[in-house]
Amino acid sequence: MKDAFIVTLLSLAPRKRGARTMGWIARTRASKRMVRWFVNTYGVDLSEATRSLADYETLEDLFVRKLKPGARPIDAEPHAIVSPVDGKVAFVGITKGGRVEIAPKRFLKVSDLLAEKVSGEHDAVVLYLSPKDYHRVHVPREGRVTSWKYVPGTLWPVFPAAVRRVKGLFERNERVCVTLDTEQGPLHAVLVGAFGVGRITLDFCDIVTNTGGRSKVQKLDSGPELQRGDGLGVFHLGSTVVLVAPPGKWKWSIQTGDVVRVGKAIGSAVR
Repeated sequence: MKDAFIVTLLSLAPRKRGARTMGWIARTRASKRMVRWFVNTYGVDLSEATRSLADYETLEDLFVRKLKPGARPIDAEPHAIVSPVDGKVAFVGITKGGRVEIAPKRFLKVSDLLAEKVSGEHDAVVLYLSPKDYHRVHVPREGRVTSWKYVPGTLWPVFPAAVRRVKGLFERNERVCVTLDTEQGPLHAVLVGAFGVGRITLDFCDIVTNTGGRSKVQKLDSGPELQRGDGLGVFHLGSTVVLVAPPGKWKWSIQTGDVVRVGKAIGSAVR
């Protein structure tokens, strides 16, 4: 009931301006007063982090925290694909008619999500990050970056109640799509913004979202070669990552509702 009320209230609010304001507040020294409250309220585990509670000077500083070396071991099995985030599986499976049902009568259309025309069916994995989760995004499978795309949009919240109530939520929200060329074909990692996510940044370029910039597509003829587990990007508050791949290339070992951690195998290459 509380989540439904929040969604209704946000339908009346200027979400992008509100997110920018929240992001600005989270970057100010005044937000340090909120850090302890946030950690206690959401049950943030700082035992794995490189810094202690008193060391975070702003709320954003807490969100973009790094973990101690070895806190997220990366599965080295040659055929594995690993989770890019800490979070929960909201959907895993193949599209039907180019879309997946992520909530009752609520669909995610892959071509709209990627903001480009795609044909046929695709595998999709939707991973939701809660406020308590580690908010850095890592590379799920080694490959070369062939392109990245910034798609401006609105900023609906992405918690389950919002997904159930807002039609086309992920396709409407601001997002960044990174395409990797892997030995199993293209792998799209889509970082979807949400209300309160004032910024998304990528580790290999200088894009910063939700700053009033226009859409941008960058094709890379000789893009960086990224290794499994490398840094890919950062949510400066929290959100969702969607993986999209050609069908039949990966055998997924996760199911809806599973909790995942960075570096843990979520599937393997089909040989």
